[in-house]
Formats: sequence, C-alpha cells, structure tokens
Amino acid sequence: MSIIGVREYSNIGSIKGPLMVVQGISDAQYNELVEIELPNGERRTGLVIDAGMGSAIVQVFEGTSGISPSGVKARFLGRGLEVKVSEDMLGRIFDPLGTPLDGGPEIIYGERRNINGEPLNPAARQYPEEFIQTGISAIDGLNSLLRGQKLPIFSGSGLPVNQLAAQIARQATVRGEETNFAVVFGAIGVRYDEALFFRKFFEETGAINRVAFFLTFANEPPVKKILTPKTALTLAEYLAYEKDFHVLAILIDMTNYCEALREISASKEEIPGRQGYPGYMYTDLAQTYERAGIVKGKKGSITQMPILTMPNDDMTHPIPDLTGYITEGQIVLDRGLYNRGIYPPINVLMSLSRLAKDGIGEGKTRDDHKDVSNQLFASYARAIDLRGLAAIVGEDSLSEVDRKYLLFGELFERKFITQGVTENRPIEKTLDIGWEVLSELPESELTNIKLTYIKKYHPLYREKK
Repeated sequence: MSIIGVREYSNIGSIKGPLMVVQGISDAQYNELVEIELPNGERRTGLVIDAGMGSAIVQVFEGTSGISPSGVKARFLGRGLEVKVSEDMLGRIFDPLGTPLDGGPEIIYGERRNINGEPLNPAARQYPEEFIQTGISAIDGLNSLLRGQKLPIFSGSGLPVNQLAAQIARQATVRGEETNFAVVFGAIGVRYDEALFFRKFFEETGAINRVAFFLTFANEPPVKKILTPKTALTLAEYLAYEKDFHVLAILIDMTNYCEALREISASKEEIPGRQGYPGYMYTDLAQTYERAGIVKGKKGSITQMPILTMPNDDMTHPIPDLTGYITEGQIVLDRGLYNRGIYPPINVLMSLSRLAKDGIGEGKTRDDHKDVSNQLFASYARAIDLRGLAAIVGEDSLSEVDRKYLLFGELFERKFITQGVTENRPIEKTLDIGWEVLSELPESELTNIKLTYIKKYHPLYREKK
C-alpha cells in the first residue's frame, strides 16, 4: 500500500449492516484503515473493502449500531491494519486486533506488522519432508503431517473436532526440536462454551505455555471473524521466519469464516456464487491457506491445520470442496465411527495426506512405516467391503480368511484408531499397534510388507527372539 496522508470526510452516504459508504473520496485504497468518530466522541475502527466512483465502502469492526449519517467523521489513515507481534504472545489470549482477552497486560515490546502478510516467492519455498508427530495414530500412522504442509480436518456438526483440535495443539511436535515448537490457535466465531473449553484444556494440560490463542465469538461482527486467521497467521509468520520457531497454525472453524464472507458480500449486494457464497471465496481461502510453508534460508516453518464443519456432512459443499483443491489432503471425521463410541472418529479411508510418503520411512520415522501404512489401508478397505457382504449373505457364508479380516477390522478400529483425549502415542507405539492388529491376519496376506520387516517387527518373530 502506497503511503497517503490522513484524510477526513463527513459525507456518509448510507449505512447497511456492518458497512458504511463514505462519499466524495477518490483516493481510498483497498484494506486501508479508517478511524470513525461519532458525535458523542466514541471512536470505532474500519477497513476499506471497496472503492471507486468517488466513494469507499468501509467495514466497521465494532458494527454500525448507533451510527447515523449525520455528524460522523471518517478519517482515512493511509495505511493497512497492523498488529504488534511478539514472542510474549505465547501463553496469552487475544482478539484479532491484538487486544488481550485474558486480563493480562498489553504487549509492549514487539514489531508492528500488516495483518495481510507478505506473499512468499514460490521459488523460495522448500518442499516439506520432515515428519510432525501429533501423537494420534490415525494421523501419524496413515495420514502423516509434514512440517510446512497444509492438512485440513473436515468434520460434521456435533462431532468431537474441538477435542481433537485441542489434543493436536497440546501434543504436536517436531521430534528433536520440541523447544522450538509453537502453536498459533485461531478460534473463529465460536460459542462461549467452546472458547471456555479450549482455554480450560490448554491451561489444565499446560499447553497454554506454547500456544498463542486468538479468539472471536459467534455474536461478534463478521469483519472480526475475517480478521482472526489473518492476525493469527501474522504472528505465525513472525515466530517462524524471524524467531526460528516451527509453528503449527490451527484455524477453527473456517466454515464460520466463510459464512462471514457471505454475510459481508450480501451486504455489498454482490452477485452470489455457489450457494450464495461470493465468487472470490476460492481466492480468499487460497490467500489464507498459502500463508504456510518452509522458506529457503529460514530455520522456522509454518504448518497449517484448518478445521471446518461440513454442512449436512457434505464434502461437495463449496467450503470443503474449495479447501480440498488448495490444501494437500484432508482428515475426515466419520459420524458412524463416532456413534459407535470411537474417538477420534477418523475415517482413514476417506482421509488423505498427499505429502505423507515423503516424510516417513527410514531416517525419518521408522523403516517399516510405509509398508505398514500401505498394508493397514489395504486390509481395512477389504474388511469394510466384507462387512457389507456379511450383512447380505451372513458371516457363516464367508471363508475363514474373510472372517479373520472382519476381526482385523474390529481390532483396527478399537485398538489402532481409538485412543484417549490425553493419550500421546509416539510413532513407534503407533506402528507397534499396527503390527499387533495385522498379526490377526495370516502372514500370507501381508503382501504389502517386505519379508525383512515381517521378520523384524511381526509379533510372532519377536516372541521367538
């Protein structure tokens, strides 16, 4: 944004929803910060979201309630919205404007940065190849997360995604560099009870010490919900590229973010796209998701786990659909597993980590990881198919090997996928559990695993040793 001096206008054309139209201005810039002064001396803040034809549309952070067109002054400040970022923000809770919400002091020492960030040169990006351990077997074992990756979680309404997000925030780490790992947690438009759960979980488990928590509530203006991930990622960029932290950015719930985009778009009377969402939603999401990665010459990195709720559990809904195009896979929560008491209810067959193969194996996790992962996928897929067949013809009509696959499928869900909310499994334990459930199958069925790994890790051979 080019530097322009402060300009003051009092010609307010109209007010609609969270938007205020200022007339008679020809040099307003997109994302320019605006200070609004009411006749009673109250001051509010806004951003320019559209400009042209001698007017500017200003989005008011605190909402337009109580504002009338007469007597209002709008000062265009000639700069974008900036927040002060600092290492001191770890262990604290803030709103998207950087105001503390935990009763603590304001951040005194820090660096002011524009919340829209700076685009990364694609040539400066480094390919993700380093494993991040989340302590959750269904992710680490089968859909591994890598440092610098963007791996979203798709959830249905009412599923325990809040618990899963909090557990990942507490447990995730780059092995060997635990002290340089930080979590930036952006809660977008959440209910009060959800915010209370996250805060209590982080404080009781001690995770709050390495978490910077940015929060907006469901009843706040849509503009503040849109600012939440921007501010969170601004701090993540500072910690990663200036302070050499490995940062995991968890953004929940991106569906609330997109609903806020739709609300503002409707206020501007824009032509709607799919299901009423603005046509530029793909671009907007891409700008958010692409603020992740590893930069050559920098020690730190940003890994993103955006979390979104799929309306009606529909993966073809515009929000998960566009998110899937931009990111590198997805973790999908399953209502059927949840109804059977399995936590975390991750459907591993619907889930995918496109980069996993490059960050696992010898020298990264364990030499048998790729083979065990492939075998677990293949065997569980066959078990699910056989469940459908058994429901039609009866289990007694299946062969002995097929019945062993059914037993494997049950053990896989109850031992491998299922774990406690505070259970943090190292990757070695995850793989050992994988071998334990695979041992229920005849050795001849383990066609995806090299014989050397079978003799090294299979429980039967271990007992003989």
